[in-house]
Parts: sequence; structure tokens; C-alpha cells
Amino acid sequence: MRDTLPSKNQVLQACRGSDAPRHPLLRAAHDLTALHERVLAAEPDELAQLDTLRTNLVQQIDRWVTGQLPPSHGAARVHTETLGAVIDRLARLTAAAYAALARESGRELTVAWEHLAELAVGYEDLASEVTTGRRRLPGTH
Repeated sequence: MRDTLPSKNQVLQACRGSDAPRHPLLRAAHDLTALHERVLAAEPDELAQLDTLRTNLVQQIDRWVTGQLPPSHGAARVHTETLGAVIDRLARLTAAAYAALARESGRELTVAWEHLAELAVGYEDLASEVTTGRRRLPGTH
């Protein structure tokens, strides 16, 4: 890859960091988390506009990743989601996990953080497989 995919820790830091990172994928992860935080407090009439912004950021990630990917092996299996969709879910779960800190306790809080941790590991596995050509993303060859 011309530019490497960030690690799960870098993505999670971008989701929670106060400064927008320079790496395009991390900047988008940061912006997606901010959008998901806005969604949690949004009025119903704001949701469509926020969803459009979210969709555009996911597409930006997917375009950037597609431009960075090496050719996949002929037998590479297709993943069910784009990397943009996975990062969008990481951003949503990050926003939800931090919101849960303020209002939840016990099992609900634990579940929110477990889901975030599991998806972060899934992102890192997918990033490794895509980078080495063992897996390809929808819409790529």
C-alpha cells in the first residue's frame, strides 16, 4: 500500500481525540464520531442531514482505501462491508460507549465497551487481510 492503513489504536484515538489527525482515514474517523455524537442529541428533523454527511464521509474513506489497495490475490474472499462502513460503526460505537459512561452502569456499560473492543479487533484483522491481498472489499477487484 502506498499509505498504510492505521492500526485499531490509531483509529480509536482518532475517534476520541480532540485534534483532527492528518491521515485522511483518521480524519474521517474523527469526523464520523463527531457526527454520531451529534446524532445522539439531534432533533428528528436534523437526522436526514446528518445521515447525508455521514454517508459522504464513508464514501470518502472507501475512495481513499480503494486508491491505496494492492491487487488482491485471485482467491481473495470478499468482505461483507467496505472499510468505510466498518470505521463508521467504530465511530458510532465510540460515541455510544462514551455517552453510556454518563448515563449507564453495570451490564449495559460493559456491553457497550465490549462491542467497541470486538469491532476494533475486527477492523485490525480486516485491515491486515486487505493490506496483504488475502481479502478484498466490496466494489474492488
